Amino acid sequence: MHFFLLQATEVNSASNYLPIGLQLIFAIGLVAVIIAGSNLLGPKRTTNDKLQNFESGIEIKGNARQPVAIKYFLVAILFVLFDVEVIFFYPYAVNFRELGWPGFIAVIVFVSLFITGLIYIFKKGALKWEE
Repeated sequence: MHFFLLQATEVNSASNYLPIGLQLIFAIGLVAVIIAGSNLLGPKRTTNDKLQNFESGIEIKGNARQPVAIKYFLVAILFVLFDVEVIFFYPYAVNFRELGWPGFIAVIVFVSLFITGLIYIFKKGALKWEE
């Protein structure tokens, strides 16, 4: 019994994570050195033309800080919500034979929850543009 406990602690010890920590520290250090080096060694020519916003050659008209209808944000958030739903189908599609009927029932519950949410969104009128 002691052998199994000893082996379990050796497999998952803090020293196993040392290479990951060193790689993370090295990556953060490299990024910091590159950013600092480009800031110190790069050219610094600030003129009025360079400091002006670039709008793909189109003249700037007015202020960009104008109110936008909340409908745009609502549709964007709903799109992301229902788009991310599709990502959760991939593991099921890959392992559907191993998951069997319990996996199929879980996917049916998952889809029914999202369909319920979609019906709720339609009933609340979240996707109606004419108001």
